[in-house]
Amino acid sequence: MIGRHISHYTIVERLGEGGMGVVYKAEDTRLKRPVALKFLRSDLFGNEEQKERFVREGRTAGLLDHTNICTVYEIDQAEDQLFIAMAFVDGQTLKNVIRSGLLATERAMDIAIQIACGLEAAHKKGIVHRDIKCSNVMVTGEGLVKITDFGLAKSTGDTEISKTTVGAGTPSYMSPEQAGGDAVDHRTDIWSLGVCMYEMLTAELPFKGEYDVAVSYSIVNEEPRSISEVCPEVPLEIENIVKRCMAKRPGDRYQTATELIAHLESPHLAAALDSDAVRDGAPDTIPSIAVIPFVDMSAGKDQEYFCDGITEEITNKLVRVGGLNVASRRSAFAFKGSSDDIRDIGRKLGVTSILEGSVRKAGDRIRVTGQLINTRDGYHLWSNQYDRRLDDVFAIQDEIAENIVDAMSITLTDKEQRDIHKPATTDIEAYDFYLRGRDYFYQAHRKSMGYALQMFHSAIEKDPGYALAYAGAADCYSYLYTNFERDQTHLEKAVELSEKALALDSDLAEAHASCGHALSLSEKFEEAERKFEKAIELNPQLFEAYFFHARMCFAQGLVRKSAELFEKASLVDPEDFQTPVLLAQSYRSLGDTDRQMAVLRRAVRVIDRYLDMNPDHVRAMYFKATVHVETGDYKEGLRWIEKAIATEPDDSMTLYGVACLYGRMGDIDAAIESLEKSIAAGFSYRGWIQNDPDMDPLRTHPRFVKLLEKLP
Repeated sequence: MIGRHISHYTIVERLGEGGMGVVYKAEDTRLKRPVALKFLRSDLFGNEEQKERFVREGRTAGLLDHTNICTVYEIDQAEDQLFIAMAFVDGQTLKNVIRSGLLATERAMDIAIQIACGLEAAHKKGIVHRDIKCSNVMVTGEGLVKITDFGLAKSTGDTEISKTTVGAGTPSYMSPEQAGGDAVDHRTDIWSLGVCMYEMLTAELPFKGEYDVAVSYSIVNEEPRSISEVCPEVPLEIENIVKRCMAKRPGDRYQTATELIAHLESPHLAAALDSDAVRDGAPDTIPSIAVIPFVDMSAGKDQEYFCDGITEEITNKLVRVGGLNVASRRSAFAFKGSSDDIRDIGRKLGVTSILEGSVRKAGDRIRVTGQLINTRDGYHLWSNQYDRRLDDVFAIQDEIAENIVDAMSITLTDKEQRDIHKPATTDIEAYDFYLRGRDYFYQAHRKSMGYALQMFHSAIEKDPGYALAYAGAADCYSYLYTNFERDQTHLEKAVELSEKALALDSDLAEAHASCGHALSLSEKFEEAERKFEKAIELNPQLFEAYFFHARMCFAQGLVRKSAELFEKASLVDPEDFQTPVLLAQSYRSLGDTDRQMAVLRRAVRVIDRYLDMNPDHVRAMYFKATVHVETGDYKEGLRWIEKAIATEPDDSMTLYGVACLYGRMGDIDAAIESLEKSIAAGFSYRGWIQNDPDMDPLRTHPRFVKLLEKLP
């Protein structure tokens, strides 16, 4: 076959052979690109009608367009040979990767997530692969995963999907229903992925036999050796995921690839991978909770900020309880307005219980309801309703926190008892201003930052002893200084207000984090580090403490430490889309390409989820552009760059991000121009620019040198 011309393809080399046929590398003489051609055995088709139906199905599969799916270009026949033309993937099969040595658990999970993402895209289009196996998964040198042979897939609308049809599966990877010749759906792919995961983790197949019939019997009637028996170092949480994928009954498996991905990416699993905990099979004995945003039941539906504030206050009180693990604010807020089953939310967040509730505010009256639910069985552990005056909201929050502690049978120390009942303020108007300020601050725009400052200062006027309000105002000034206005008075204000917050409440984690951030911008790094470390000690779930500490380390050139802190920030808040991109940047600076690419793949999923809910968020847009550029897809990166610029052409952070991306793509003049605009619009983080590898292509440019000289 080598050198022969088939249709508009020239055969270059033989790549391999499987049960369905032979695969060759070829050149597409029309489009001048390498392709993989799979020639199918002629005995696979009983008649012309079967062949025609197969071609129609294959064309449907060709509509799939996803990073983790090997694109099908066409299905055609020439010289009585039916073939599939696919994108050529420069890599090796997952089967060969496993043969070369046992995979690290973290890498196996990254591959599993990518396979699941490809299946998710296919299943949403109504397409079932039916032959997921390690030899049908390609892994590139950068760690990118591509599922092949989607040209052999079938539509779920085809009632004739069975083991007798083309591409019916490989015995060792077949689901019980597939092995039995029954009709299958997308859950058969989830079973097969479970088999791949088992093989990656143990280097063994779960079901074996000398003959196909023996393998099929084992799949239908027997249980495989437990992963813990073969490889004791694999966390129990992962073994349970694999078991659920390979449940005999389809209804007992993950019902969608989306659900499986959520479990594979859960903070609980990430923590298990990150720890060296002893695998004794015992359930986690430390109770854990997530406080889901309370629902606004007010007549005007205009109290969302107030509901969010109550949610955040209760979360902060519970964080102070030593014997309780509390999901971060950001992780819990990802489920705001969600209709998901509480048990599913609990599994995704890795918590044993969830507090949900509602708030109805009318005049000077407030009604707050709360219910604590066990995420394992969905039963209520505690519930109550409070009808009080508005200024009793502080007492309500205290009572809810205390009732939760009682329901979980946690004994408080004297200090924890005082901390739970310690009010941030007793002035309801100051509290309302503070909540409005936080709401504006989280919007992270130039205009919203000004509104946030007004609210925080109004809160301080109402209650001059309100430490949280001082910390909030300090954060605003730090943000303004780095992103919008290079005014030294902003930095001085940030330091002054954060120190005032600490003077009012030395045990306030937010105050220590705010002070650390302001001091880091003042280049008082040793003092800043002490503040960040104290903030983390007081509140291990405070995302900002890890995030800004990591940024400070990166700006100092302490890249390895910045990577460690960005990792921790990402664990605390897995839904923050900025952190994984910045973490990948740290790994790039360290020359760790494998980890960089793995983190970028995780980043794009987080960014996509965020953009689904916030389609006009410009920062998410240019971070998405960053991921595409980092992974070599400049065309898609440029599309998102242009979209970000069109949305907010004068935003300093957007312009800086765009400068980085143009620099990466080699358009130095465009990069310099965008950087000049960014600095003119107020971006002034000199340390970051000095250590950002995205700026490396610009460093010798005279205009870049002058720009850096002008920065404070």
